[in-house]
This record gives sequence, C-alpha cells and structure tokens, in this order.
Amino acid sequence: MLAHPVDSPFASRLALLGTWAKPPDDVAWGALALAALLLVVAASPAGPRALASLLDFASIDDLARRRRFLTVAAFVAAFLSLGYIAFYLHGGPRLDEATSYFLEGRALSHGHFAWSVPDPSASFRGRSLLFHEPDVVSGIFPPGYPLLLAMAFHAGAPMVIGPLLAAAVAAATYFATKELVLASRGEQAAHEAEAVARLAVGLSLACAALRHHTAETLPHAASALGIALAFACALRARRTRDIGSFVLAGLALGFVVATRPTSALPIAIVVLVLAFGGARRTRAVTAAALAIVPGALFLFAAYRASSGSALMSPELAYYAASDGPPGCFRYGFGADVGCLVEHADAIAQHATRGFGWSEALAGTLRRLRVHATDVANLEPLALLVLVPLFAPSRGAGTGTRTSAARLALLLVVGQVLVYLPYYFDATSAGAGARLYADVLPIEHALVALAVGTLAPRIAFARRALVTLSLVCAGFAVHAVHSHRLLLVTPIEGQAGGRPMFEPDVLREANVQHGLLYFDTEAGFNLAHDPDTLPSHGLLAVRLRGDDHDRLLYDLFGHPASHRYVFAADGSTAPFWVPPAPQGFFADETWRFEAEADWPPIAQSGGWAQPIAAPSTCASEARVLAVIPAFDSAASASVTIELPLPKPDESKWTWSLTPRVFLRGGGGKGSLEVLDAPDASARVLAHWEWTDALGVANGGDACPELAAQTIALTRSASHATSRAKLEMAWLRVRADGGPVALDRTLVKKVAAAP
Repeated sequence: MLAHPVDSPFASRLALLGTWAKPPDDVAWGALALAALLLVVAASPAGPRALASLLDFASIDDLARRRRFLTVAAFVAAFLSLGYIAFYLHGGPRLDEATSYFLEGRALSHGHFAWSVPDPSASFRGRSLLFHEPDVVSGIFPPGYPLLLAMAFHAGAPMVIGPLLAAAVAAATYFATKELVLASRGEQAAHEAEAVARLAVGLSLACAALRHHTAETLPHAASALGIALAFACALRARRTRDIGSFVLAGLALGFVVATRPTSALPIAIVVLVLAFGGARRTRAVTAAALAIVPGALFLFAAYRASSGSALMSPELAYYAASDGPPGCFRYGFGADVGCLVEHADAIAQHATRGFGWSEALAGTLRRLRVHATDVANLEPLALLVLVPLFAPSRGAGTGTRTSAARLALLLVVGQVLVYLPYYFDATSAGAGARLYADVLPIEHALVALAVGTLAPRIAFARRALVTLSLVCAGFAVHAVHSHRLLLVTPIEGQAGGRPMFEPDVLREANVQHGLLYFDTEAGFNLAHDPDTLPSHGLLAVRLRGDDHDRLLYDLFGHPASHRYVFAADGSTAPFWVPPAPQGFFADETWRFEAEADWPPIAQSGGWAQPIAAPSTCASEARVLAVIPAFDSAASASVTIELPLPKPDESKWTWSLTPRVFLRGGGGKGSLEVLDAPDASARVLAHWEWTDALGVANGGDACPELAAQTIALTRSASHATSRAKLEMAWLRVRADGGPVALDRTLVKKVAAAP
C-alpha cells in the first residue's frame, strides 16, 4: 500500500511519494499543532533550556527524575495506544491474523494449545485453524504472544495487553538506546546517553506504526520488546562483564523465539557476537544459551500439541492441509512457492512465474518503501538509521565502542535479510511492513544516535525538538492516511469501520446463551470460547448456509439461537433458527455443501479450493474444486467430512446423491464414500464423471450423480466429548485436471434390519 486515496482535493496519488494531504481528522490536526509548538520552542532562545530536564542531560545524576521521566513516558505510550484502539480500531482487533491471535490467547487462558470441538466440525473449522481427527482444533501461530493475551483474558481485559506493551516498549527503547550510546562513546558519555535515550523514547511515542502494533492484537510489539531487551542486556553485559545480564538477554531472546521464531535469528547472532567478544566468552555464551531454553521448550510444547511433532510448525502443517500447490508455504524459492488460496491476489500480482530472486528483491523493496514511513512517519528520517555506520567514533576506541552502532545496524539489516525468502509482502494499512516492525525500537535508537551525531554545533535539545516536530508533522499530513483506511475501506477482506464482533451488540440485544452464528472468519475468532457450551453461555459457530447449521442446532437440543449480522455502521444479533431440512421425518433430505467443509480433512497431490460460481447452477453459487498440482497428468485427492443426521436407532441405511459442477476442463473425477478418514477406510460407495460440458446430463453444468445407499453401524460412528454423530467421509479425486463437487444430499431411507 504505497498510495492511499483520501477525500481531499490536495491529495497526491503518486505511488512513489505516498499520500500527502491536509490533516483528515482531529488526531492529525492535534499532531500538526504539536509539531508547530515544538518548532516554536526549538526556535526560541530559552526553549531548549526550558525543556532540558526532558531532553538534555542536566538531570543525569538525579535517579528520581529519571524514574519520573520513564513513568510519564510509559503512561503516555499506553494512553496513546488506548486512544488508537478507540479511534482507529473502534475497540477491537481488525486484521484477520489479529483475530486468530485473539482466539489463541483465549484458548490458552483455559490452558489449551489445542481443544476439542463438537460435531459437525465444519461448524468450527476455518482459516488459520489446524484440524486433526476426530475433533481437535488448534491455532497455527507461535505461543509467545498468545501467552500474554491469556494473562489479559484472565484479568478480563484482553485489549489492555497492547497498551501495557506500549509502556514496556518505551522503557526498553530507553535502556537499549542508553546502552548503545555508552557502548559507542564510552562511560564518559553518560550525559549524552541520557539525552539520546530520551529522544529515542520520544520517537517511539510518536511512531504511528508502533501505536498500531501496540493496539492491534498482533505479536510484533511483543517481539520488539524482546529484541530491544535482549540487545540492551547483551550490550550491558559486554560493558560491565556481568554474566547475569547475559542470562537476561537469553531469557528475552527465548521469548522472541516463542513469539516470532524467524525474527529471533538476527538478534541471536548479535547476542552471540557480544558474548563471544567478552573476556569470559565461554561462561557468557553458556549463560545466554541456557536462558533461551525455556522459551524454546514452550514453543516446542505448543508445536507438539498442535501439529503432533515438536519440530513441525503448525503453520506449515495448516498450509499443507488447506492450500496449494503442495509446498507452497515454505521458506525459500521455487516455481511452486506461493499459496494460491490464501494469497491468490498477491501471487497474481507479483509472483505469476513462481518465487525467485527477482521476486524476492522486488518484494523486499516494496516492504522497505512502506517501512520507510513506519520508522518515523516521514521517509527521509528513516535514512538516519544509516548515519551511525559512517559517523566516526569519539574517544578512545575499544572494539565494542567502534562496533556497537554497526551491530545495531546489523540487527536491522538482518531483519530485512531473514525475510528475503518470504514470498508474501505482509503490508497492510496502519500496520505497515509488519515483518520489519520487530526492530522499530532499535531503529529509533539509531535515529536518536544519528541526531546526536549530526550538526554538533547546534544544541542537542534544539536538534531533538526539530526532529520530533518533523515526526509529528509527518503523521499529520502523510502517515495518517494509511491509518485512516482502517475507518473507511476494506482491509484484508474485511469491511472497514468496526471489529467484526462487538460484545456490546450482544448486551444491547440481551443475548446471553445459546448458539451464535457468524458468517465472517474474524467475527467467529473474536467470539468463540473453546470452553463454552450453549447451555450456560454463548457458543460461537460458523454459519455454513446449509444443513450443517441445522444439524448442530438439533444436536444441542434446540437452544436459543441468534445470528450475528455485521455492518460497518452498526452490527445486530437478531433471533434466528436454522431452517429445517427438506421433507418430513419419513422423507427428510439434508443438504451439505462441499465448500462448507473447507479447509478439508486431508489433501494430497494437489489442493482443495472454494470457488465462487455466481450466475450458475451451483448451489449457493459456490463449489469446492479439487486441483492437481501443475502437471496436467497428475492426480489429486481431497477428503472432507459428510455428517449424517443423528439416528434414533443403532443402524440406518442412507441414500446419498452427490452433485458435481462441470466447467469443461476435461479432468476426470471420482467420488468415494468412506467409513474412516485414514488408510483403514472401507469404500461404501463410488462414482465417476468427466468434467466436460455438453456431455453429462444433456449439457447441464450441475448434474446429479446416481443415488447410492450406504449403511453405517454405531461402531463406525464419529464421537466427540460433546456430541455423538454418525459420520462418513468423502474422498474426491481429480485426474488430468481440476474437478468440482457442489453438494451432497443425504436421505435417511430406513432402519436396517
């Protein structure tokens, strides 16, 4: 997102320069007024002296005043992030990924890395959730940040974790910057270190991207906190030869490992370089390495609970089971890198020929262009990050003094390089270049250090005030327009304006228990509580638009039922009962849409993808396509669930009538009904067809295959801890090209003898 349209005749549409326009809201006008005030104070002869207690070094020996400064800075940071939640997010998480973290945090507050779901599981499966038979669901993201969210859930205020992180990041930025200056300039620069550290805190407070990341439920602020603390503690340990500080650095690094494992690599290298450079290198390295272990073990425990293997990322397992082509989501290059379901738009725009070095470099440049605004709201200020690399060191130079700034810059560059082989840009309104946000405190330290280096004849306080003025002005007329998109336009598939679930809507409608149906992924993630049953609370479920909805309603004994209807200008939660299946009891026919069971239970040789088919004969205007990987002669198979209405007796005969969708691609399809989802399955029914228009059913594009009957015994039933349900599985196979399944009709024929 390089240019953001706004309702202003002064707006620039130049993608390279971004949007420049007059302040569009009260927050931006306030920032502009503050920028003007800072400039006036900087220009006033007595202004810098009046603010010396905040930005200069007169109070360096007054510990109480330094504590007051940090307390006030932390309070302001938390207050600004609370304001961002209220003004730009309207009270809750907005990005899809943020809502997934929110659900993981709620589950972890109950002690669950993974949790059981009722039947039918399709009412609970969805994006960014990994499913294992028979009834286990888990999140796919690392557990470090969800652990913090879990603590906030226990306190009854999950959104407060962002402002608390904002306060902690401000303090960590102060300590990291101070240690950086001391390492670069020596102990004699203690006064300068205090002044530069306070400027870095000011940059942190004014950074709009950091305000977003300490408001939205994303892990980047938590990772940034860990990286800043690890860097500060490692520098202090090197400077003071204190092994205990290396232990603290290792603990912080372990938290980063558990929060964003890829982002842990650059800071790990920096910590090891500092540990190896000291006099007691063996003890330092050992202490740091051992301190990382708790965070790593926590990550491996979450991996094992979610994917079944301590070394298997659930995110990789999720994409392998729900996206394609096979191996599309991996760290590296190749013609098959890039997932065509989750990131179809990005692939179509930037990686149509696969993901190679040219695509990686282009993606990195796009991220850097966005991140240049993230650092200090104004792109030229981001270039100050590079100044310490060329500035000469002052004073007697030891190895640490001459290399500290370069190590900080190495950390920033390392963050860029470590995400070079990642095909997805991961840029969004407000959040900016999310992959690089983890090093924002280090960049603020480098910018402050650069301001302390340049134009030494001008008083430092005056330089600092001018810099902060430019940061505030940059937000007011430039960076703010990206954040305004959270209010007015769709962001990552979500309608703008409001969170997709607001608890106040339920309170106003007096909805307290029963089933609550959602037709949005984000709404379900925000409302679902794995430990809730409709008998004593609200159980959030997915609205599938077929008889999955009624079946769940029947299984729970017809509780109170509502539907959450999202609208950007105000959502509602009206009373709603899923419609009954067609026919009476003796001729009851249930309809199960194939696309309602995505993500599938399993897939191999290709992938399953819900396809919109508007203005066609497709039921609900959507079908589930099974697509072989690249080679037209290849085969792909996908397994989905087929729930069967709960019988009143132990054995029934069922009539199944599948319906396929023909697109004329020439692929050959087969459909099997299985009594188990694994290799031990027994085939109960079998159909075949060819995807050729004008051949099947006299040219009809949605032919029904001939009805077949199956019989299931209770021994083959699918049972969970909360509901019991007869279950079969459908295995769709595509040979030589894609095929599509529309829906399956299920009819109870009679009790078997």
